[in-house]
Amino acid sequence: MKYAGFSEGQRKYLQKSLGAWLNVAEGGKRAGKNVINVIAFAMAVEESPERLHMVAGVTKACAMVNIVDCNGFGLRHFFGGRCRRGKFEGKAALFVDCRGGHEHCGSNAGLPPVADGEKIIIIEGGGKGNDAARIKGASFGAVYLSEANEMHPTFFFEALDRTLASRQRKVFLDLNAKQEGHWFYREFLDRMEGEGVNHGHFTIFDNLAIAPEDLQEALGSYDKASAWYKRDILGLRCGGADSIYVGFGQHLIKPRGELAAKPFVRMAVGVDVGGRDATVATLIGITADGELCLVDGYYHKQGDGEVMTHSRYVEELSAKIASWAEEFNTLAFSGAVFCEAAEKMFRTALSLELRARGMRLPVHPSYKAGGILERIRLFCLLINGGRLFVAEHLRAWADAFYAARWCERARASGEWVRVDDGSYSVDCLDSSEYAVIPFKGGLV
Repeated sequence: MKYAGFSEGQRKYLQKSLGAWLNVAEGGKRAGKNVINVIAFAMAVEESPERLHMVAGVTKACAMVNIVDCNGFGLRHFFGGRCRRGKFEGKAALFVDCRGGHEHCGSNAGLPPVADGEKIIIIEGGGKGNDAARIKGASFGAVYLSEANEMHPTFFFEALDRTLASRQRKVFLDLNAKQEGHWFYREFLDRMEGEGVNHGHFTIFDNLAIAPEDLQEALGSYDKASAWYKRDILGLRCGGADSIYVGFGQHLIKPRGELAAKPFVRMAVGVDVGGRDATVATLIGITADGELCLVDGYYHKQGDGEVMTHSRYVEELSAKIASWAEEFNTLAFSGAVFCEAAEKMFRTALSLELRARGMRLPVHPSYKAGGILERIRLFCLLINGGRLFVAEHLRAWADAFYAARWCERARASGEWVRVDDGSYSVDCLDSSEYAVIPFKGGLV
């Protein structure tokens, strides 16, 4: 059988992977990112002085499809005839015979050979936060995470931490482009630079297995100006089809001082009370021109520092609201607080605490009669009209606008549901919406 070769970019990536600890193949779909990473990862496993390694996808099934099989180019084919599927300490794994350890590997001269030349590649899924618990305590020589930016951040960073003790640390990632501001770029990739980093960008044009005439015919069905084409074909960082606030961007993020100086005619505070999730308060201001500003906020998630009780939250929130009322007369004299409708006792306690501090701010239950879609439509209208602004220090709020997306499974059944799986701070959106929706009539 005759196989297509590699593009120049793919060859350079593979060559550079030999000396890099971090290897990231980013770009569009059907670009051959899995194939080159499988080869690079397999070579790293072959050469590694470590016995235990890991591959992972968003789910274990995805890891099997994208890495282990990979349309006939996966690890089980690369190691054909000298690997077997099995279990290692109860986990799915691929056992690879590396032919007598490292005595044949010139780059590992002097390193102790692995017993019997056997390497073990754990197969995992990392789409949920609690997936990280399955790899805690492990130590991997090399890891390959496919669709890395689709994974839960907790699992992603835990997987990288598991390689810190490796004598020949190797990390391989592939990802399709996401929107600017996605946590993966902000918290990880955009911070990575230096000689040990190998970052390649690939598109379907790098896939030499597709005949040029077939490729051009297929691309004829795309609108070249669409976000779909820019993201999936050109591999550029922009929102996907499941993104909700597609118009949100850096142009809507402003310094707090600039927003606080606006002449607000209305101000309010929205409070979303978390159990295991975050408890969030958002201070919003509305101008006579119909601009909505998220000026300041309070954010605390259980597990971040000390455990909080409702009474402690009431104390901290009332203190924060008091400081806002002291800064903004509009809030102090004509503002209101809109608090999670299901938390009647919390609202009562917050109202009493505000009164004890000398404030007469009414505390109302959040308005939800129109449903989540009413709130989303209002915010989309404001964003697309360039009338919603977020203070630049409110990173969790901005990240939520960037990351919010529709649940594909629910949408397939005719429902429009915003994903709420812990991968972004949906509580920041809820809190903001509670404060704004009562004033919808003055904004549309």
